[in-house]
Amino acid sequence: MAGPLDGIRVLEVSQIVAGPYCGMNLADLGADVVKIEPFAGEGSRASGSFFPGESKGFHSLNRGKRSLVLDLQTHEARALVHRLIAGFDVFLINARAGVPERLEIDYETLRKYRPDLIYLENTGFGRRGPMAQRSGSDAVAQAYSGLAAGDSKVDQYGAPDIVTATAPADYQAGLAGAMGICAALFHRARTGRGQYIETSLLQAALALQGTRVSRLPAIDAVTTDIALAKMREVQAAGGSYREQIEARGSLFDAMGRAAARAWYGGYAVKDGGVILGALTPLNRDQMRRAVGIDDDPSADPSFNSLDPESRKLADALLARVRGIMLTKTMDEWVEIFNREGAPISKVNFPEDVADEPQIEAMGFMVDLEHELTGPERMVGPIVFMSDSPTGSTRASPPLGRHTDEVLRQHGLSDVEIAGLRECGAIA
Repeated sequence: MAGPLDGIRVLEVSQIVAGPYCGMNLADLGADVVKIEPFAGEGSRASGSFFPGESKGFHSLNRGKRSLVLDLQTHEARALVHRLIAGFDVFLINARAGVPERLEIDYETLRKYRPDLIYLENTGFGRRGPMAQRSGSDAVAQAYSGLAAGDSKVDQYGAPDIVTATAPADYQAGLAGAMGICAALFHRARTGRGQYIETSLLQAALALQGTRVSRLPAIDAVTTDIALAKMREVQAAGGSYREQIEARGSLFDAMGRAAARAWYGGYAVKDGGVILGALTPLNRDQMRRAVGIDDDPSADPSFNSLDPESRKLADALLARVRGIMLTKTMDEWVEIFNREGAPISKVNFPEDVADEPQIEAMGFMVDLEHELTGPERMVGPIVFMSDSPTGSTRASPPLGRHTDEVLRQHGLSDVEIAGLRECGAIA
């Protein structure tokens, strides 16, 4: 059975995470994704490479694609893209604003050759505004959007710290791009019209923290605004970043939810750590039973979480639960909480989870064979569908592996291909 995007052809000019992840999701949905790379390959091939031109990062973000090597700095390569685009449904690029125009592969240029083209462009900050031309990255988007400061993370030197276990803005932007492309394909099927789609790392980072960034005066006046006023006093006095973070306090405290920390967050246990994830009063009741606490003050309907005295009660509760959790192992606590139906998980290290029973049972990993580097186990498609299979059996492409194949498929003769190679347009 064919994937839901079977027959859709995507031409991708991308690097690092957001663009490649977008393209890989389309490949997992059945699209034929051709990745244009420069002669040296896209940058992530060399980052942490374990074999010439091959890295774990590149392999994990470029499954299911074919590689076409062009030098877009040459007139001949740009003219070739203009010729090829008629055979593609989607063009995908992530670069600094203005780069597509300089390379003559912007939307207005390419739609001349494919009027119903669906074109997605991802940038760091968007195409308008005072920061449009600035270089962007996930870390920079975390900083500007407030995501880096949102969890009050400070490193050992008192400097701002960022989320480093993943690239949240990059991956969110990649998913948003794939969603937009699928919606645009549906729209084109109904109307016959293509369109331009815009995503950015900044927009993606904002979407990840909508509640914090959004403003709602009715509640902000008695919660968030109070915390921010304390922080701004420290700023005005020349306080350090760490002092500003401490003055701001955690969002839980600012929103009067200090008591909830006992049942939503991490605990050290005998042999590692666990995370509790209570979201409802029922969950909190389940957890109280699991740890043997029947006098939690926050369980009283009259408990006022906004009262400053409540913070003392919440701190005492938190210290009490910390002590109890240290008495058992991860597996012991998981068994106890599961009996109550309460949400809990031991804290796994990412390097260990590929063979976890639940991940194995769901088929979240895929086993592939790379023609240069051998067997590999990669994270598979992010969605399953009952009538349209998702995922790809193709590993990431060696650099330029499909150049001649793609060009022949789109009508170029061997003589034309040889001429392009001779002039330096293709590798």
